[in-house]
Amino acid sequence: MPSIKSAFFAFLFSFSFFCFSQSEADYNALLVPVELKTKANAVVRYEKKTVEIVGYDEIVVKNKRIVTIFNKYGKRHANAVQFYDDHREIEHMEARIYDALGEEIKKVKERDFTDASAVSEISIYEDDRVKYLNYMPLKYPYTVEYTSEVIYRSTAFFPDWRPVGDYYVSLQHAEYEIINTAGVELKTKKENFEGTNIEALSEHHFVATNVPAIKYEAYTPGLSSIAPRYKVAMKKFNMVGVEGINNNWQDFGKWMYDRLLTGTDAIPQTTIDEVKQLTAGVDDKIERAKMVYKYMQDKTRYISIQVGIGGWKPMMANDVDKLGYADCKGLTNYTKALLEAVEVPSYYTVVYGGRSITSIDAEFSAIEGNHVILCVPDENENIFLECTSQTSPFGFTAGFTDDRDVLLVKPEGGEIVHTKVYEADDSVQQTTANINLDETGSFEANVNITTTGYQYNLHEGVENKTARDQQLHYKEYWDNINNITIDNITIENDKENIVFKEDVKLSSTNYASKSGTRLIFQPNMFNKVTDIPPRYSERKLEFKIDRSFKDVDEFIIKFPETLKVEAMSEGKTIETKFGTYKFKIEQLEDNTIKYTRTYILNKGNYQKEDYKAFRDFKKKIVKNDKTKIVLVAI
Repeated sequence: MPSIKSAFFAFLFSFSFFCFSQSEADYNALLVPVELKTKANAVVRYEKKTVEIVGYDEIVVKNKRIVTIFNKYGKRHANAVQFYDDHREIEHMEARIYDALGEEIKKVKERDFTDASAVSEISIYEDDRVKYLNYMPLKYPYTVEYTSEVIYRSTAFFPDWRPVGDYYVSLQHAEYEIINTAGVELKTKKENFEGTNIEALSEHHFVATNVPAIKYEAYTPGLSSIAPRYKVAMKKFNMVGVEGINNNWQDFGKWMYDRLLTGTDAIPQTTIDEVKQLTAGVDDKIERAKMVYKYMQDKTRYISIQVGIGGWKPMMANDVDKLGYADCKGLTNYTKALLEAVEVPSYYTVVYGGRSITSIDAEFSAIEGNHVILCVPDENENIFLECTSQTSPFGFTAGFTDDRDVLLVKPEGGEIVHTKVYEADDSVQQTTANINLDETGSFEANVNITTTGYQYNLHEGVENKTARDQQLHYKEYWDNINNITIDNITIENDKENIVFKEDVKLSSTNYASKSGTRLIFQPNMFNKVTDIPPRYSERKLEFKIDRSFKDVDEFIIKFPETLKVEAMSEGKTIETKFGTYKFKIEQLEDNTIKYTRTYILNKGNYQKEDYKAFRDFKKKIVKNDKTKIVLVAI
């Protein structure tokens, strides 16, 4: 079976190779090769990044980038931006702007770049600052030449090479070179080079040429998992004055434990006494962990604070205890200290958090991850705790840190493990409804929705909405029902069993359409699939379904005795590699109908040739969810 990567590159490099040499023509937007304009918001005409290793504690990065920008969506791809702090010093920074014909119209020196704090929307404080080009073009296309030279005195974050930077950006020439006169030992890894026309000029010198823009396609895996990347890490590095050793995950994890975590976990004796008293008489360590986790959630809140050693060293647990807030590192470290006080072992855990599933690279140790959680080992199972949430149930990770490789930081070293996978039977949405339909086509209904696993994650946020926003939520959720009125909402969040229950009483006028003496309506009122994946004349990329789930529905519909069933389907069953779908309609009594439906979607990586069948599967679901029943007056 061809891999996602090979399919990607069969498309990516299917154009003829042409020689490249930098010249004045590189600034003329009219001379961009035709094949590089197709589906492109911008084209990288020329880019060269050179990384000179001065020593284990200093590198110099020089960059030259020429980008032609075709429209407003391509503006951000100028990449004329540089972050800096006490350990990243900008030696040179300059930009030049050229019109469509390649005539220079503006020169921007370093002092003319916008200088701002790099504090993100979720961060109360970061020690980063940023300088960026703030240019508003009068017309398109135009070209930006950006040059920079930056000295890095913290070398843990080594600049790697990703020639294909984004969708809808083509590439004429990109080059990457490491000059290692200091002889520092490096770890390197090529990813997704197979099938490309990337040329290796020497051990650490590569050139990529003539790469057309890639159009995003639905269900495509993250670009980083299929695009070329040259990963580099120093075996001996410096992180803000702290020397580190990185031969493998074990010694890298030990460095993290010894240099970043050790000495940060002291908490006041009064707090120790408090959690010991809280858990007194509880023999089961997991039950003690649950009580301490709830204690932490009630006492603290999350605020991002990206300072310390490279933004990687957690706040002192004492300070978190006193202040009542911290970022993911501080809250995780604090929870770890609380658990130690009641003799529950746990491990600080580095992860890529996010709705899309991204794993730590088990084969290449380096600074990775964007988030920290806590692992509580329980015999043969690892329980992971999200310490930044004041509402998450104990051990619940679905939707943000589930199903991915993570790094456990242990006293003896690092270890890669996998977080919980939520299968279809773990992520169930069960919807039941009792519906009373009248002769006018209006109805009243009591609807119950019960969700677990990943589907719990999708629903539980409604609990924290205002009454007005809850009303709006259900009207939007059931936007297939016209003239809907939400009469009552009852929510039960069972965090112990991780089950979310919603009971909604509602009504609708004229739901069923009238035709003479007939009423025509769709029995699937409350869980209708309406979206069909986009159609492609020729799918270029393979696709991925990240998570499995299961929907089970049962609707009991009562109608007046003055009506009878004239026409209705018996049901339909569809079975595919992507999942299964089945619905059935039965008449229980003269004026009662039962509609049942089960829909299962399977996670997996699929070939691009399978996409049409997948789309057909979804299209059939949409069609069958619109199945109608016809009632007629007796």
